[in-house]
Amino acid sequence: MTDVRKRGMVAVVRHDGWRDEVAVEEPLEIRHAGRTLSITMRTPGDDDELAAGFLYAEGLVESAPDVGPGEELEANTVEVRSPLEREPALRSFTTTSACGVCGAGAIEDVRALARPAPPGPPMAGALLAALPDRMRQPTFARTGGLHAAALFDATGELLAVREDVGRHNAVDKLVGRRLLDGALPLHGLVVCVSGRLSFELVHKAVRAGAPILVGVGAPSSLAVELAGELGLTLCGFARGGRVNVYTGGERVAG
Repeated sequence: MTDVRKRGMVAVVRHDGWRDEVAVEEPLEIRHAGRTLSITMRTPGDDDELAAGFLYAEGLVESAPDVGPGEELEANTVEVRSPLEREPALRSFTTTSACGVCGAGAIEDVRALARPAPPGPPMAGALLAALPDRMRQPTFARTGGLHAAALFDATGELLAVREDVGRHNAVDKLVGRRLLDGALPLHGLVVCVSGRLSFELVHKAVRAGAPILVGVGAPSSLAVELAGELGLTLCGFARGGRVNVYTGGERVAG
């Protein structure tokens, strides 16, 4: 086996002699003041971004946190060195690669933290439909096992993209990078994801200040409900030159 974990992949040889690569999935523990804030299954890499994006989405910080490897450079651990701006909720933050926040308590927390989406520039439906094809997904191309989240401007120019086994992690990495760079909120920009649209992705997009969220897959009923409450333009099934607009149609021209 060839170790290529820094690129989120592990090389393997299949039984028929073909060389294949699979995406890496490992736990990441985010700690603060000696306690665990979150354990999430993720693709290693950009862990500081993931931690920053998670903290911001959960309302634990409002500005760039001081984050870095755990004590003695422990693997799969990120330490939050700066103070938190509010106490974590009582619910558990242990998550899987499939679910960013789960349970009824999480839903109420999301609603409490949510901010109405800002006005956004109108965009042509055809342009929104084309955004998934403009995402660069090099690790997915080699493994077929990762989700992607990308940030576009109103002209459809790709600004950034992140990949991870968890769609919510990919969004946290994307938002976390902007937070660490002092480039939030995402007013006037579009978040695009490669999979289905869950309510936690709606929350993360609105929390970061994005007026439009586009996905290749379908939204859940709760995602549509939350997007409608918060004034987010939610678009799904963006493929083949078509897109379904579920909420916020006033931002979609044509």
